[in-house]
Amino acid sequence: MSHLHFDCFSGISGDMCLGALVDAGLSFATLKKGLKLLKTNGYHLYAKPVHRGTIQATKVEVKVRQGFERPLSLPTIRRMIKQSLLPSRVKTHSLKVFQRLAEAESAVHGVPQTKFHFHEVGVVDSLVDVVGTLLGIEYLGVTSASASPINVGSGTILTAHGELPVPGPAVAQLAQKIPIYAAGPRLELTTPTGMAIISVLTQNFGPLPPLTPTHIGYGAGTANPDNWANALRVFMAKESSQGFHDTESILEIHTTIDDLNPQAYESVMERLFQAGALDVTLTPVIMKRSRPGIILSVLVPDQGREAVIQCLLQETTTLGVRIHEVDRTVLHRRLEKIQLPEGKVRIKIADIGEGREKIMPEYRDCQSLAKKTGKPVREVIDSALEAYRQTTRGTARKAAKTSR
Repeated sequence: MSHLHFDCFSGISGDMCLGALVDAGLSFATLKKGLKLLKTNGYHLYAKPVHRGTIQATKVEVKVRQGFERPLSLPTIRRMIKQSLLPSRVKTHSLKVFQRLAEAESAVHGVPQTKFHFHEVGVVDSLVDVVGTLLGIEYLGVTSASASPINVGSGTILTAHGELPVPGPAVAQLAQKIPIYAAGPRLELTTPTGMAIISVLTQNFGPLPPLTPTHIGYGAGTANPDNWANALRVFMAKESSQGFHDTESILEIHTTIDDLNPQAYESVMERLFQAGALDVTLTPVIMKRSRPGIILSVLVPDQGREAVIQCLLQETTTLGVRIHEVDRTVLHRRLEKIQLPEGKVRIKIADIGEGREKIMPEYRDCQSLAKKTGKPVREVIDSALEAYRQTTRGTARKAAKTSR
């Protein structure tokens, strides 16, 4: 298991991601072989060492063959990815990246997602950039990721829609809830593809976290301005036996309320989660003059601060909030789906070190199946746990046979 940190001091793009991964140790031959699973042959892939400023980096280029330059629609891209033989996680993340790109482009241009044809993104080279990056991360065994705030650049760019400001409208749309800034030469440093990739890979943006690097890679951008290292840097770090959890700084925002109709709290909590809250709790307290009241507490990343504060001030009767920065330690976790006779249940799995796990079925999935079948919820939860254990045992037996 490995952690990957993206240092986006000169922005991020699809080709920069590919170059950085290859520079950090991803086998270029393995990458090319893996991309054949996509079942498209309209390109050639090249990698070479170059200099950006005084730094040597790897430049990965996708040369599209003549006749394959046409724009692609979102349904076409979905079909190509779903019909491929790519690993399931690569498929899932690739579909998410293009979905976010489509949502951003359609919001900017006012065109329905299904009818929108990508121009700057979505042709074969961007398809290779996205799938290649996610495939490389899979091959390198990356299980968690983080990123610095992203340098988007400045100035203007010439696009299929005319001359536009930097960051381009699609990048700006995708950058919501992601910390960005502008520095360096007047160039587009972050592309829609790069922003969509990083938004799918992580929501953990901040300074370089404590880690012990095993590999460092530099992926070259296309532009080579004077006196500027236009490259994406990545840090690879092996997770130690103690590295089954992450510690991050987040905000705790809370307020005390004694005059809000209790029926409103359900709606308030829903709005807070939509605004980016990680957790919302209500604690009953006795306030001045012996009035019963509620402490409403919200945990949120720093980039969601304003949205949460605005929600609290608009949706409740409070006149002010208190804000504290706190450290939060969380276990690494993942979701898997288990098929029961009654339907599918998502299982949340958290690593606790030394090969041990905490597992818990998603309650709402179990509740839905219980209503559907008339079984007790507890019985559905037990069935889901047993089904997961059986699947895990089967996978372990299969691995043991293969290793003999």
